Amino acid sequence: MNLSVLSRAELVRELLSPLVCASGANPLHVSDAVAQLGMLGTTDSVLAHRLGVARELLLRDLREQMRSGPLMTSPQVLRDWLRLYCAGLEHEVFLALYLDAQHRLIEAEELFRGTLTQTSVYPREVVKGALARNAAALAVAHNHPSGEAEPSRADEMLTQNLKHALSLVDVRVIDHFVVAGDTVVSFAERGLV
Repeated sequence: MNLSVLSRAELVRELLSPLVCASGANPLHVSDAVAQLGMLGTTDSVLAHRLGVARELLLRDLREQMRSGPLMTSPQVLRDWLRLYCAGLEHEVFLALYLDAQHRLIEAEELFRGTLTQTSVYPREVVKGALARNAAALAVAHNHPSGEAEPSRADEMLTQNLKHALSLVDVRVIDHFVVAGDTVVSFAERGLV
């Protein structure tokens, strides 16, 4: 089920609805979506669904916090959002966080999805996304499912290529993050941007 299409009220209802009782002793109060997934009576499935709902609510709340002020004035919120977004992914993803002139979040987008060890990133698509949103700056991020947060030489080269391509259209790259488990490495903090 795609939780991102549900409203906040629907997500809260999903989270707070009574637990499903396999014995049928209590009336079942489960959303139609959960029932359609065949989750009735399977406690692990219902728990996994509820954790997914809680994750979606947290991602939305963190994203709203990132929209309320300059992104880098509350780097912990950004790091929490990145960790939560990438948690449990078994493949690499490449994210673009499009920012306005005051570095407030316009939109976060998963641009590319790869394999366990690599993702192909096309600077042209990053530039198109920035122009479509009239972004003044952006931060990019990708995860390392291996759990090793250390940026590779290819990651550094990609950052320089993106900086060059985006500078041609007056969009600034303010940071590149690598997420591995609970660790988030900032290229800006290491002087690599």
